Amino acid sequence: MQYTNYDLTDTIVALATPAGVGAIGVIRLSGSKAIEIANQVFVGKDLSKQESHTIHFGKILNEEKVILDEVLASLFIAPTSYTKENSVEISCHGSNYIIQAIIQLLIRSGARMAQPGEFTMRAFLNGQMDLSQAEAVADLIAANSASAHAIAMQQMRGGFSEEIKNLRQQLLDFASLIELELDFSEEDVEFADRTELKALVQKIQTLIHSLIQSFQLGNVIKKGVNTVIAGRPNAGKSTLLNSLLKEDRAIVSEIAGTTRDTIEEVLNIQGIEFRLIDTAGIRDAQDQIEAIGVEKTMEKVQSSAILLYVFDATQLPPETVHADLKNLQGPNQTVLLVANKMDRNPYLKPEEYATPTLPVSQIVTVSAINNMNIEHLKNTLYQLVVSEKINFDNPIVSNTRHLEALQNAHQSLSSVLANMDAGVTSDFVAMDIRQALYYLGEIVGTVSTDDLLGNIFSRFCIGK
Repeated sequence: MQYTNYDLTDTIVALATPAGVGAIGVIRLSGSKAIEIANQVFVGKDLSKQESHTIHFGKILNEEKVILDEVLASLFIAPTSYTKENSVEISCHGSNYIIQAIIQLLIRSGARMAQPGEFTMRAFLNGQMDLSQAEAVADLIAANSASAHAIAMQQMRGGFSEEIKNLRQQLLDFASLIELELDFSEEDVEFADRTELKALVQKIQTLIHSLIQSFQLGNVIKKGVNTVIAGRPNAGKSTLLNSLLKEDRAIVSEIAGTTRDTIEEVLNIQGIEFRLIDTAGIRDAQDQIEAIGVEKTMEKVQSSAILLYVFDATQLPPETVHADLKNLQGPNQTVLLVANKMDRNPYLKPEEYATPTLPVSQIVTVSAINNMNIEHLKNTLYQLVVSEKINFDNPIVSNTRHLEALQNAHQSLSSVLANMDAGVTSDFVAMDIRQALYYLGEIVGTVSTDDLLGNIFSRFCIGK
């Protein structure tokens, strides 16, 4: 079978562990000749006579019979391997010289270098996993938090794909009956019960709607929340950043305009990553460099999901804060108001700063320099993103491609219902059902193209 510019019947090889010096490196072989090729360079037991899922100690010798390394060879015989092909994993010492020498030896022995994601692509094409599960492998590798890991694991184990496949099959059965009706159009027969079809379409739409609604949270968990810290000079933005991170990341000074450029750091709160961006103080710039900093601040503010506006609790009255927010706040942006230096003004009343669109629950008083109320601020940030407890038993969508396919499927199913209610002829209803089936099939890979697969798997690392 051909896929893009290379042959999937080849035996492929790649480094499966990160590049660089380490204790060990794992070199992965997969393909019909994987065991045969490994046997050519491995001196120890005859791998062709060993059982699957066994590990064997031996040496790797090059063509001149020079020992390259002492290794462990792990054997996986088709179809009980990751790719459902014969596979061998060679664990050698982590020297870059040794790793490259072994890989080049395996290539000279008949293997070829794997393309990005080719191992997982073969697992998908050989029926080991569906497309959404294959994509979850990349998400699992990239997971930087417990929540992102949980979503990726849920998806890799089937997630919502099994339910979609079951409902898609039921819809396909109805589509077949409607197509059969078209063959007997002159006899005015009805094989597909319209009441049952309508109930099924509504059931699928309910599931799809739930999955679409979960995307906002899923995307946040996967990619993190862009949170910009903004405010006037000397409001304590950099001190607050340092306090949140529990380290001196930003320079703190009484001199206005100290922060000239944006500083970005990641804060993990209960498994959710917040990408904190400390910005230059907003004021009329005193020089060209500060002007550039203020311009960057405005760009970051407009593109962030959360605006964490910090102000000096001893100086700014509510009307000034509200005026600043009016100039700063972007569309669909959540504001968290932080009244800093509460140690100097302990009697500040948050309710005086509240508005119909800015409830008291989104106003926090802190003393960044004394670390007062910082944990409460973190909890408030977390609650802004996760209003309800995350339940990983319920499917969560975090993939933009899945979201687009679900939205298109939902629209097609809406057309099915609308046309059925309007008494439209079966051929148009069948057309809308076929569209819905196509979009649902895109998610799990029942419907796929070389371009789609190439786009997905090219984003993987080479050894996966």
